[in-house]
This record gives sequence, structure tokens and C-alpha cells, in this order.
Amino acid sequence: MPDARTDVAIVGGGLSGLALGRALSARGTEVLVLEASDRPGGVTWTEAREGRLLELGPQRIRPSGAVGELVEELGLGDELLLSPGELPLFVYRDGCLGEVPLSARALLRTELLSTAGKLRLLAEPLTRGALPGETVAHYLTRKLGREAYENLVGPLYGGLYGSNPSEMLVEASLGHVLRRFGVGRSLGLAVLGLARRRGRVPPPATFREGMAALPRSMARALGDRVRLQARVTALARENGGWRVTIGGGSAPAWAVRADRVAVTVPAPEAAPLLREVAPEVARHIGALTYNRLVVVHLLADRVLPGLGCQVSLAERDLATRGLTWNAPAFGPDPEAPKREREARAAREGVYTAFLGGAGREEVADLEEEAAAGLATDEFARITGEPARPILVSRVWMPAWDRTWKGAGALDLPRGLTVCAAWSERPGIPGRLSQAARLAERLAPAAP
Repeated sequence: MPDARTDVAIVGGGLSGLALGRALSARGTEVLVLEASDRPGGVTWTEAREGRLLELGPQRIRPSGAVGELVEELGLGDELLLSPGELPLFVYRDGCLGEVPLSARALLRTELLSTAGKLRLLAEPLTRGALPGETVAHYLTRKLGREAYENLVGPLYGGLYGSNPSEMLVEASLGHVLRRFGVGRSLGLAVLGLARRRGRVPPPATFREGMAALPRSMARALGDRVRLQARVTALARENGGWRVTIGGGSAPAWAVRADRVAVTVPAPEAAPLLREVAPEVARHIGALTYNRLVVVHLLADRVLPGLGCQVSLAERDLATRGLTWNAPAFGPDPEAPKREREARAAREGVYTAFLGGAGREEVADLEEEAAAGLATDEFARITGEPARPILVSRVWMPAWDRTWKGAGALDLPRGLTVCAAWSERPGIPGRLSQAARLAERLAPAAP
């Protein structure tokens, strides 16, 4: 392939790279998104097995704010499958599934907390805000009490990353969320305020053809500004700009010359690329901890009522961190139009189990059959229902533990920048937000 020239070379065609490419292109900047694999989207991907659509990455979105705007701009509004309103979320504790309380009244009735645990919450507004160097576990326990930490907020937050909140620093993890929602001294009052506003945003959604429809549409909109099977193997300064080498070894190498480079790949992939041009940064991000999770997709006959569940931190003998219940949200609807009925039938009976992570690292080393058996056994214990596995996959999740301190404050050479989930707030809204801000910095709007 002949060498190419562009204003900004973007390393990685996941959601971060695609969002940045889209934002820069809208400002008239020439971009080239370089993706190593044969598909765009990174961890956002959908597999078809046994007539079912299975999400290997993000399970769903809320089409509001920047996410909703992107969906409409891409013409995907008619492709959305919306859940039937707000469905409950549960926490498994001591043999029971307790509904997560989202109002003061529900909090009074919840079985996830004892009377003493509920009374302890009354002191929360009197406690101080986050302290310097404080861990998430210490912060949440100090604010809400041990019961609320183990049975509510700990699993709901730490479970997202398969991480151990006692190793997560507030400033490097939860702090992003606190700042986003303007949480100062009182966490409890802020959470109740968010719960009241929850009914004013769209319900959870996915796409008829799965979450992979989002990055596919973003890549289509960028057209030939996205190059697949273009693995970046080296970065080097050249004539005041950058030379980006693609391929090499058994594949013919070619290069992109760019004024600037944006690295959007996960930290373990970014570190080797930065070793020659930013050795201290490479050393730092190469030491960031990732949690290894096993994702097992299951089929069950019964439709459980809700979006899923997390597992209490007190249930230390379980390898399962959480379950996503796809069928209740996006399963069969006999009243829907034919095309939508077909899309919903592809979610019928589908449940997704997430196992392993911090404290259960050995689970990630299990053979596929053993991992599937463990997920099936624990699904039956948690839900009381039998199921069978149809797909086992593995993911790496940023741990946001102590190694993440200062991950976003990187001293990079001029013309080199980072736009990635490990450098800022993760999740689809976070990826779009960081891409928009970086595009503004790289290509300011004309006055």
C-alpha cells in the first residue's frame, strides 16, 4: 500500500478513535483512522450464535445527550430497540435478589439493608466529602456505612470493572463520576436527585442488529478515512511532524505522515508504541492494572423481571460479579412490527454472566468448558433457574486501582495526544465527551 498524508493520524478504530475522527472531520480536519483488526468498534462488538445476538462488550445504551445526538446523526433512530420503561436492577445477597432502591420510599422498604443499616444512612449528609488519597471502599463505607457499601454501592460501582474498591482511589476512578454529577459533600442527596431525574431520560436501548451497529455506522460515515487491518507498529518524529509505520514483519510496511497523532488504543497496546518517543509515559501506562473477566452468554427458558443484578461484596465465594438480563429488556413483543419482532426474538432467553476480576484472578485462567460450567452453576444459585452456555469470551477491564493515579496527566511530545478509556472517563458517553473536547483543542472552530 502506498504511503499516505493526513493532518491527524488516529491509532485505533474503537469508539474513541471513531468518535475523534468524526469530530475532527466535522471541523474540516483531514484524518486517517488506523485499525489493526478487520472490523471497527474495538470492544463494542456483537456475535450471532444459535439465532441469538450476543453482546461481547457494552450491553446497551441510553440514547440521551451526546449519545442520542449521535444516534440521530447516523440515522440509527429507527434501528433502536427500547426497553419497556424503567426495569429494576437487583443485588444478590444471602440467597436472595433484592431490588436496588431508587427512591427514599424504596430505600425504607429494601431488604438489602437492616434497620440499623438504613438508620446509618441518615448520618451521610453530615460526613465530609472525598479526602485526598482515599480509596473508594473507605469513602463509601465512611459515607454510607458497611452494609450499604457491601450490598448496594460497592457492587454497583466496583462490579462495573470487576475491580476491588479497596484498591481503587477516588481521585482516579469514582472522582470522574462525582465531578460529572456535581457531587460535593452529600453523596446520598445527589443519588436521590439523580433517581428523580431518571424518569426524564430515555430507557435503556440497543440496536436491532446489536451494539456493533453503532461503530459500523460511524465507520461507514467516515468512509475511506478508516483503514482496517492497518496495525500501527511504530511512531517516530519526522520533519516537525510524525511518521506512523503500519505493518512490517510478514506484511509489507507502509507509512502515514501526519502533523499530529492521537493514540486511542488500550494501555497495553499503547505502551509499546510510545516506548521510543515517550519512554516515561510508556513505563507509566504499561504498569496500569487491567482486570481479566470471563464473559459467558447463557440461554434460559424463564424471563426474569429486570435489567440484571450485581453480587454483594459479602458473597466472597461467588466468582460471578454480575448478570445482564437481555431478554426482559429487549426480548419478544408480539405487538411489535414484524422486523422488530425478529430483532427481539434474537434476544429471547439471553443472559450474560461476568466472572472473575480482582480477587478472583484464577477464573480467567479456566478452560472454556470449566468457565461455562461455573457460570451455569452460579446462575442457577443466584436466579434459581437452569441455563446452558452458548458462548464464552474474555475481556480486559481497566481496574482503576492505585496504579491509575495520574493516568490522565501525561507529559507527551508535541503533536502527540491520547484519547482513550484509560486516560479519562470510560463508557460510551465518556468516549464521545473526550473526543469532542480533544477535537476542539486540535482544530478550534474559526472565530
